[in-house]
Amino acid sequence: MSDNEQVHYRACHLCEAICGLEIKTRGEEIVSIKGDKEDPFSRGHICPKATALEDLHFDPDRLRKPVKKIESGWQEISWEEAFDLVAEKLVGVQRQYGDDTVAIYAGNPNVHNYGSMTHAGVFRKALKTKITFSATSLDQLPHQLVAWGMYGHQSCIPVPDIDRTDFMLIIGGNPLASNGSLMTVPDVKKRLQAIQKRGGSFVVVDPRKTETAAIADEHHFVRPGSDIFLLLGMIRVLLDEQKVDMKHLSGLVDGLESVEQMVDGVSLEVAERKTGIAAETIRDLALRMLNAKGAVCYGRMGVSVQQFGALCQWAIQVINILSGNLDSHGGAMITSPAFGYVTKGESGAGNFNRWQSRISGLPEFGGELPSAALAEDILEPGDGQLKALVTIAGNPVLSAPNGRELDRAFESLDFMASIDFYINETTRHADVILPPTGPLEHDHYDLAFNRLAVRNITRMNEVVFEAPEGTRHDWEIMNGLGVAIAKRKKIDVKPLPEPASLIDMGMQYGHYGEHQGHEMALTLDKVREYPHGLDLGPLEPSLTHRLCTDDARIHLVPDFVMSDLERLNAEAQKEAGDELLLIGRRHVRSNNSWMHNSQRLVKGKPRWHLLMHPEDMASRGIEDQSSVTIRSRVGSVETTVSSSEEVMKGVVCLPHGWGHKRDGVKLQVASQQGGVSMNDLTDDKFVDALSGNAALNGVPVEVSAA
Repeated sequence: MSDNEQVHYRACHLCEAICGLEIKTRGEEIVSIKGDKEDPFSRGHICPKATALEDLHFDPDRLRKPVKKIESGWQEISWEEAFDLVAEKLVGVQRQYGDDTVAIYAGNPNVHNYGSMTHAGVFRKALKTKITFSATSLDQLPHQLVAWGMYGHQSCIPVPDIDRTDFMLIIGGNPLASNGSLMTVPDVKKRLQAIQKRGGSFVVVDPRKTETAAIADEHHFVRPGSDIFLLLGMIRVLLDEQKVDMKHLSGLVDGLESVEQMVDGVSLEVAERKTGIAAETIRDLALRMLNAKGAVCYGRMGVSVQQFGALCQWAIQVINILSGNLDSHGGAMITSPAFGYVTKGESGAGNFNRWQSRISGLPEFGGELPSAALAEDILEPGDGQLKALVTIAGNPVLSAPNGRELDRAFESLDFMASIDFYINETTRHADVILPPTGPLEHDHYDLAFNRLAVRNITRMNEVVFEAPEGTRHDWEIMNGLGVAIAKRKKIDVKPLPEPASLIDMGMQYGHYGEHQGHEMALTLDKVREYPHGLDLGPLEPSLTHRLCTDDARIHLVPDFVMSDLERLNAEAQKEAGDELLLIGRRHVRSNNSWMHNSQRLVKGKPRWHLLMHPEDMASRGIEDQSSVTIRSRVGSVETTVSSSEEVMKGVVCLPHGWGHKRDGVKLQVASQQGGVSMNDLTDDKFVDALSGNAALNGVPVEVSAA
């Protein structure tokens, strides 16, 4: 290594796996980005996204200074002018129409960036609107709702103990493409193969034979949206076997009789008819959960973003509990992170249905309304109509249902501001864009993903390049906006100190901190002594003394679950239709809509084609690699179709996040790519009625030759 080269160790922030990196720099140049072999968690593994950090850092399309929209395009302005302009417009709308006519939308990248998570409250406190939306209700809302209802805290989400399990059932998840999700698990392929090497097995249930399914011991096709009947069928087997042993949790569980009521209308024959999976297979999966030394059922996007997403995540928890695999080695356990350790009295536990969306009446959760209601609450006139919007690192035009309707809605707003460093499909509608620094220009601590890791770990990610003069970190933008708005409203809102100081305080009062009497007496300075990351040990049983419910007991069937029984039983009686059902798909080189401006990530074979079973194509006179029109209730798109037996008959598969050829988008590489937005087909009225979560899978569509 030459004299002016430096080596930096930090985690990749581009997905949930948080793989350790070794980044070599020479001045302002990146020499190399490699996996950190000394990282105790990721063990040197990285995926192709990590090297694209260089592309993101040097991207000429990335904004560095605030811009405002003018007649001829965009004009760069000072930070002071940007803060004043946004404050003036937002406060003006609120004075004219009311506080709750201004909304906030927060996108997925916020949880990958700790400054936004720690400081967004300053901005929200000043704005004083309760109308907020986020990517949560396009994704993991059912997980959080169920954790809150059963265990008392929305972050009390049990994670698979993948390194010690003997049987893993993966439903609607593809960790080889996602690198784990609601399960922070770097090097997941080797971890799954390790299950097999120690004599165990793992099974994938999915309407598509995914990359994960291809290496599994078994793969079973399932009709999209029917997973709840598979899960209830398994619960029925567990109850009928009369071998239920909840082990050390037995005395803490209430509501077993209500579980019996929930499954009463679902026989194995009904489960087979609804899912397409043989009754004997359903029975076998349940018994393997019961009889393995350590077993875990894990379900992800495929079961979350469907019409019974909340019931699916509830049923998964019940299966793990009844089979004796919750809070148990090799099963599902809650983590013990250095920051954000969940215990009784922990803040942010959650709330549900305290208010509803204005038009469709969808329920609030954790202070947020379902994003499926955003467009209609902007477009429909009347009391409380949304007049202004702030988006924070989000692109709902490509990621939320009925994206074309959102396009129309955003265009109609009186004012829109975006905190984002791209002019993308959503932010092109903004009047002002405030860009934060890039990921290598600020430090970072993984607040969310350490809470979901399959092993307890901690790491502080230090800055690689000093932020250029005149730029602002996201937390500085939140402080600046909050103060500017508070000044106009003549209220007292104080800026917060830098995020690192808040993390240090949280660690000192956290599980491993001196104030809890832990021998480690962990502080942020101590964590900094471990640039490769600090291993805090494997997951361990701890749920019994960390339950956050009022009575410190597990509520096996929360009231909101029981309230969905009538809808469930009505669905059980329906016969399957003959329409095609649309599902999405993930690719390891992509993460939602924000990674298509890197040439190294989009090169190669097109990944945006529609996948369709050859028999479905033949019956419609469609030829391989031809153009097809896909229609749903809300719209139609035209794209290229590929014949594939990866998908089951009756299912078509289109990836999420494409469709960048739109007027005003300033993404040179992305705009040259083909493909269409799946979310121009997904339906804002097609939701999980219980949680309000968007149902992005199982959307009825028609496909014909273009």
